[in-house]
Order: sequence, then structure tokens, then C-alpha cells
Amino acid sequence: MVAVVTPAGGTISLLIGAVLLRLTFTGTYGRYVRVGMAPWLAVAGIAVFLLGLATLLRALGRSNVAGVEPHDHGPDRVGWLLLAPIAALLLVAPPTLGSYGVGRGATVDVRAGTPVFDDLHAGGEPVPMTLLEFGQRAFERDGVSFNGAEVDLTGFVAQTRDDGFELARYQIACCAADATPVVVDVTGVFGDIPQLDEWVTVTGVFQAGGDPIPRLAATVVRAIPPPNDPYE
Repeated sequence: MVAVVTPAGGTISLLIGAVLLRLTFTGTYGRYVRVGMAPWLAVAGIAVFLLGLATLLRALGRSNVAGVEPHDHGPDRVGWLLLAPIAALLLVAPPTLGSYGVGRGATVDVRAGTPVFDDLHAGGEPVPMTLLEFGQRAFERDGVSFNGAEVDLTGFVAQTRDDGFELARYQIACCAADATPVVVDVTGVFGDIPQLDEWVTVTGVFQAGGDPIPRLAATVVRAIPPPNDPYE
């Protein structure tokens, strides 16, 4: 059985390689996989791009050989249909995961296997903290380790109400396909409530009574640009 080398197959591979390289060199890849995987994506992009280019040149060379029947490339017409979505990725990159997915799937169980944390010290500068650690501290010894200290939490707005909102951020092991959200309930917000999917840093103190979502009593809410690494 002879493998058929087609222009469509080569072009598709070439474009896939170009998409990988574009996502890598623009930094957009951080929306879909762990930051730090850029070198591997660059190597994969170059390899696929060169493979596609070689396949395309070989297919074009075969088409110029005398004696090739026209029907030899009939199935190639279907392959060209795959070019549209791939070409679209070169122009528009899908956004990072946001509020739509929160509450529509599995969430991180912050009470599973919680470690014992050292007590924080009240009265100092706010302590930067991930949403996962905040949730773990909240359910470990009923939040005693916070000791009244202020913390800084950064995430996007997943749901709003009159006096507050839900702050969320996704945890990923490898890529966006395995992402699960961690959510904190922010209370005591005065003034304008941030909009859905807006990124904010919230300064506040732990508030007891949040179950199943840990609670943060906000003192300051600051809008920020989306971070380069949107995942924890």
C-alpha cells in the first residue's frame, strides 16, 4: 500500500506549526498550558512546520510528474476543509478560561488533605496568597492560622451581587483541559462592584462562617490587568 502525500496534509501541518510558534513567541500559550513550557512548544512548532513544508513541497513535486492521474488527489478536497479553523487560530487566539466555567464542573476540594499552616502575624503588610492556600487555611482549624492578618488574593470575578462577588482562579496540572476553579466569597464591598471576568486584587481578612465557599471580608479592591499566568 502506497502512502498518498497531499498538498492539504502538508499545508495543515505547516499551519499547525505556525500556530504553535505564534502562541509561543507572543506568550499567548500561557492561556492554555503551564507557563514554562515555551521551549518545548517552540521545538514542537518548528518540527511540525518543517515536516509540513517538506510534505507540501513533495506533494507539489509529485503533481508535476507526468502520468499522475487527476483522481489521485480526489480525497485531498476534504482535507482542505480543515484549513479554516486552523487558519483562524493564526488571526484570533481564544481567551483564557473565565467565569463561564465556574460552577459548571468539578471544583477543587480545599478540605482534602489540608496541611498544617504556621500562624500569620497581624498588623504587618498584607500577605500575598493563592486562593487555594486561603481555602485550605479557612477550613484548617477553622481559620485560626490567619490570626487576623490581612491577605492579598488575586483572581477574576466569577459572580456578582449587591454587597460583593465571588473571586475565582483556575488550578491546572498540565493544561486548560484539566482546569478546576478555586472560589472565594468576597464580602463587604462598598461602591461599584467589579464586572464579570474582571481581574482584581482583593485585600482583606478571613471571615468565619463561609461554607462551602471560604469568605474574605474586603478592605480594598483593586482592578489589575490580566496576569501573564492566569492559573495557580
